[in-house]
Amino acid sequence: MLTSKVFLRKTKRGKVLKVVREHYLRDDLWCGSELCKKCGQENSDVLDKSPVSSSTLCAFPHYIVIDTNIVLHQIDVLESPAWKNVILLQTVLEETRKRSTNNYKKLREIMATRKDSFYVFVNEHHKDTYVERKPGESANDRNDRAIRKACSWYQTHLEESQKGTDKKKQIKVVLLTQDFKNREQACNEGIPTYKVDEYVKSLKDFPDLQEKLAASHSESNNENREPLYPEHLAPTRIMSGIKSGKLLQGVFHSSRENFLEGTVSVEGQDKSILLQGHASLNRAVDGDVVAVELLPEDKWTSPSGIVLEDQEEQDPGDEIEKEEKLLIDSTKSKDRQPTGKIVGIIRRKWRQYCGILLPSVLPEGTRHLFVPAERKIPKIRIETRQAVTLSSQKIIVAIDSWPRTSRYPLGHFVRALGNIGDKDTENEVLLLEHDVPHHSFPETVLACLPSMPWMITEEEVNRREDLRHLDICSVDPPGCTDIDDALHFRELSPNLYEIGVHIADVSHFVRPDTALDKEAANRGTTVYLVDRRIDMVPELLSSNLCSLRPDQERLAFSVIWQVTADAEIQKTRFTKSVIRSRRAFTYAEAQCNIDDSLQQNELAKSLRGLNKLAKILKKNRMDKGALQLSSPEIRFEVSTETNDPIDVISKPMLDTNSMVEEFMLLANISVADHIFKHFPECAVLRRHPVPPASNFEPFLKAGKTQGFTLDVSSNKALAASLDAAVKPDNVYMNTMLRILATRCMMQAVYFSSGTVAQVDFYHYGLAAPIYTHFTSPIRRYADLLVHRLLAVAVGADVTYTELLNRKCAQQLCNNLNYRHKMSQYAQRSSVALHTHLFFRHRVQDEDAYVLFVRQNALQVLIPKYGLEGSIYLKGNDGDSKLDFVYNPDEPSQTCGNVTIRTFDRVVVQVSLDSKYVQHQKIAVHLVHPKIAGLSVDAIEIPKTDEPRTKKLKGGK
Repeated sequence: MLTSKVFLRKTKRGKVLKVVREHYLRDDLWCGSELCKKCGQENSDVLDKSPVSSSTLCAFPHYIVIDTNIVLHQIDVLESPAWKNVILLQTVLEETRKRSTNNYKKLREIMATRKDSFYVFVNEHHKDTYVERKPGESANDRNDRAIRKACSWYQTHLEESQKGTDKKKQIKVVLLTQDFKNREQACNEGIPTYKVDEYVKSLKDFPDLQEKLAASHSESNNENREPLYPEHLAPTRIMSGIKSGKLLQGVFHSSRENFLEGTVSVEGQDKSILLQGHASLNRAVDGDVVAVELLPEDKWTSPSGIVLEDQEEQDPGDEIEKEEKLLIDSTKSKDRQPTGKIVGIIRRKWRQYCGILLPSVLPEGTRHLFVPAERKIPKIRIETRQAVTLSSQKIIVAIDSWPRTSRYPLGHFVRALGNIGDKDTENEVLLLEHDVPHHSFPETVLACLPSMPWMITEEEVNRREDLRHLDICSVDPPGCTDIDDALHFRELSPNLYEIGVHIADVSHFVRPDTALDKEAANRGTTVYLVDRRIDMVPELLSSNLCSLRPDQERLAFSVIWQVTADAEIQKTRFTKSVIRSRRAFTYAEAQCNIDDSLQQNELAKSLRGLNKLAKILKKNRMDKGALQLSSPEIRFEVSTETNDPIDVISKPMLDTNSMVEEFMLLANISVADHIFKHFPECAVLRRHPVPPASNFEPFLKAGKTQGFTLDVSSNKALAASLDAAVKPDNVYMNTMLRILATRCMMQAVYFSSGTVAQVDFYHYGLAAPIYTHFTSPIRRYADLLVHRLLAVAVGADVTYTELLNRKCAQQLCNNLNYRHKMSQYAQRSSVALHTHLFFRHRVQDEDAYVLFVRQNALQVLIPKYGLEGSIYLKGNDGDSKLDFVYNPDEPSQTCGNVTIRTFDRVVVQVSLDSKYVQHQKIAVHLVHPKIAGLSVDAIEIPKTDEPRTKKLKGGK
């Protein structure tokens, strides 16, 4: 059966087109019920013949149809095994997909894991359940009518198969919806219908399920309370305000240092808009897209300089503390910036959050405060009857609403992850918090892998350049198994050398539009935690078939240059190849081969040749303005028995580290130039935007306190300033400056060349006019895309539609940028976790340097652990009456005859604060300089050669 819609559409040029849209309807679609005798399909049965009800509200046998609003607002409830014999209508699926991509994906995941409980009925293509939209009818009302029509059809359809059955035993179809109007009309049509919370509370076998119900958006007990926050503007007023320029749209970023401050970044504006105080933040959560109103310029202010956490240890109720003492009046400050207030929320960026429950004064009570692991997220108020059990566990909570009358957002418990402090639980938390896909690879992905044993066929060798005769080697960190790059060097003549960078040919195994390709594209990158690795592709590829293992033939994509002794490139070529690495060096082993003059084998000579040319290449880059920035990098030694950290080691930087880096950079630049020439509209490139001048203000201020005038007018000027900023009496100061300069940088991003003007291709940090990533396809999907583009450019492979579509390429780049950023955050969190584990039974005194001087705290960096901490300027008994004088111009803090400035070296005592088992954190206390009432005593150094470590009670 065919139905069609005819409508007229006006084109941009004013022409009128007649559009006919055909819609096919069928009468042979299976209903999914085992009971049905009419459909006659042989599909696997999903809906039981005799469903057993555990509901006291619907004690009769029944199937369930759920409305769209339940999927949108109660998705967490649907994860429970309580749900069986559920009919998901096509109408609901399509409406969910349009209104919430995240909920649609989650629903798909639930359906995939619970195939025996959820049946999708394609009601939009069944001749008896399809409904046309009536004139003047809204899309929502039409969809509600379609849902009711499907319910009625199911009831009538099943009655034919239940003739002669006792009415009490007959299966009925129950509609669950939160929509009052839909529920009322369903009742009028004779369809049993209930609210989801009514139904869930009636499930006698699942009493805990009601805790997953999302909190109501309009609670009656809130109506009579005094509002704590300003009312948000209606969407129409927000849009008109943005259009007229009275309001600005941007992304809200909560401050990590002060929970009463935040900023809104507005596209096209260099300076973010500062927000201070509860009323100005107005219930925004980090990541929300908001509408902000600028204050008059005479009310602009500057960041308070206070380190402030919401340290409420009990639920304070719906009261907001006075903010005058917490936020100083800085309207006369020289560093004022645009200041505003949030007047509306355009789009929420809420997600599920990991964290802990605060201990309650009334353990038997049901209202509790949840503390997210992410400091930028406010506490969340939830209701649960399992507080005693959950108080020792890490749990997941979702936000439902944030009424004006509530100090905190309201949410609901989703699930428990495991015990607090358990290493596996904490790893799970940091992966979930940073949205790192870490599930096992599904069967559809594993089915794409080659069968074992695998070997390179003669046909494949004939299609490639055979480079197995070359002395190729790899240089990587210790324990590396996913080796994606290798090098070779040979002398062609006294002043001409051949250099080769050989990269694993992952694109040979990961073909476009396969399940393996889609999974890799979604993951985006391999994530390296301290104690584990979450691969982008299955281990068979990452650590075996793609990895350039020594003495094994492997497929590669090679970049080969002819260069002079001065590192001038004479010729560049790209080729798919077959290689055989001679050896896999660690950085230290390669360095030993270079330094040991007795080593005269071919690989040692090659490494020396490569190292010599790499130093010239690096000097040339630095002369062009490339930056040599810094960030603390450490490595943990872990116990072979417990896998817990037993020592911390700073990662050494050897010449071989720089050597490998230089040739990888050269390969990336060469490939970027080549693919852009062939694909100017869709080349996948990487750029590093020039930081706005405002980003450098803290850096310039810090340099000025040390007597240095730093030039940030260009990357070359910045590099020269950093090289000159040296103090013999403070050898670490230059490193601190470089760390601060790193924090001024913008995020480097992937992009499709057709979406950005060529002048913006520039990579600021590398001083490269064009750049991409080519050298790590085992662990980065961007490199895999670049391999495909390069293969097409050199005629080694065929193209496909999405590869040459700049819009598709940019969508992939957006996901890769997100995954790359989250991967970095997850890796930092893993280091922080292992630092916590390291200090679980330790107290140590360590050298530290003052990174920032705040109004009420010193923020210090402890280089040995790459750890940052805050020393609050209050007495050891919690008394804040210590007489500190804050000088914001230097900045400095003075107490008596002791003055502490930025970059000063101090001694601190590091330990794990276990005051609250639920919320352990690293504690940093000042040891030296000595300030009475603030400093703690140094740990006595044992006379033996043992490290300065004091075991806590309970330590092993």
